[in-house]
Amino acid sequence: MTTQPPLLLIEDTPSLQMVYCSVLTNAGHAVRSASTAAEGLAAFNESGATVVLLDLMLPDRDGLDLMQDMLALRPEVTIIVITANGSINRAVEAMRAGAHEFLVKPFDETRFLSAVDNALAGRSTARRSAPSAAAIARRSPIVPPPVIAPAMAPTLSMPTATGAFVGSSDAMARIHAKIRSVARSMATVFITGESGTGKELCALAVHDHSARATGPFIALNCGAIPTDLLESEVFGHVKGSFTGAISDKPGAAEAADGGTLFLDEICEMAPALQTKLLRFLQTSSVQPVGATRPRKVNVRIVCATNQDPLDAVRRGQFREDLYYRLFVVPIHMPALRDRGDDVIEIADAALARFAVEEGKRFDGLSPEVAALFRRLPWPGNVRQLLNVIRNIVVMNEGGLVTPDMLPDIVADEGGIAPLPASLAPAQPEAAAEALVGRPLAEVERMVIEATLKRFDGSVPKAARVLDLAPSTLYRKIEGWKD
Repeated sequence: MTTQPPLLLIEDTPSLQMVYCSVLTNAGHAVRSASTAAEGLAAFNESGATVVLLDLMLPDRDGLDLMQDMLALRPEVTIIVITANGSINRAVEAMRAGAHEFLVKPFDETRFLSAVDNALAGRSTARRSAPSAAAIARRSPIVPPPVIAPAMAPTLSMPTATGAFVGSSDAMARIHAKIRSVARSMATVFITGESGTGKELCALAVHDHSARATGPFIALNCGAIPTDLLESEVFGHVKGSFTGAISDKPGAAEAADGGTLFLDEICEMAPALQTKLLRFLQTSSVQPVGATRPRKVNVRIVCATNQDPLDAVRRGQFREDLYYRLFVVPIHMPALRDRGDDVIEIADAALARFAVEEGKRFDGLSPEVAALFRRLPWPGNVRQLLNVIRNIVVMNEGGLVTPDMLPDIVADEGGIAPLPASLAPAQPEAAAEALVGRPLAEVERMVIEATLKRFDGSVPKAARVLDLAPSTLYRKIEGWKD
């Protein structure tokens, strides 16, 4: 029976080395670790490791130089590069030097183990991928485990998008600088920006650069949870506190103890819960539904919205005192259309990553596609761009990405396909006259239903046109069923 050599982890940050080793060991892998390039090379020669997880930033030597030495000694070794200082150029350099995978800190346990499993599985059938097919810049930035209590899994989310923090534009440089500055404090961060700009990734970057980086990062979407369950999800409940409460359940605030609680779509929070959240912020205590005593927790709050929070205050949707309590350090995520050539860098990185996942090889964007991408308005921002790249990779066999490979919805310069003539809007005056005398709620429903029909029932597309959060639209639709 052949014994698999241990994995070799070369990571100079003690806390991360401990976390990575723990994750790998719990997954059944034998691991040998080192903290410097010198220790790593010695361990490489002694252990016979065939898979190496290598941090590029080492105290005594550049990680890329070490990687080249390892490949010179044993060309068959599979190296997964890890760095917190990733850029597209750095990623491409690593891939061209022979890296199998490129992970950018922080990353989630699932992605981490998947990269290792792919490396191990690939060794029996693999031939080293060409640089253009390499997995560049894994950006599902997540935290060391454990992050989410199992009971919370259905309603808490972890960031899975990639690309929002790829790019070298001035706009993103300012974002990075602000994150580094605010991360060192305990100040509440309020992130704004259009849907798809990477607000949750920004929140996690704040967490990852803070002293709480080894603690939990709990993300809760306030707009995706029914109002009657939101209090339980945030503050938890005790057994028997209501029908269906068959056991104690910690809320998101308690699960984030010692770490960061990210409240997404904060302006969608029900008014009654806003009052309780304000009390929580003032006392740092949570009282689960049905509990008789509050519990003290140590949590940093980061929140986000795709609305104008001050406008939500003016409309009475959001408490003014809560707004001033949360709006301490604002960070506005720029729209993709305002980030210049970042769109090309993100597209290139996503194309390389998705190509590896689909087992294909692409040679980059043609000049025509690159020019088109720069012109498009990208109303869905980075999320939309990633979906377009995924579509290209899935629907085509490879090669240079040309205009004929683009999905229909982005094939024209406007970024959306033209509407059929049958759906052309009526004259504004006639349309308005037809609505006079109808209740406002009925008019709203008519407009929403007509918009949904125009976009073949797509709630996200309709929400974008109506300037609403998709969660708001989902709730309105559910309310009509009652």
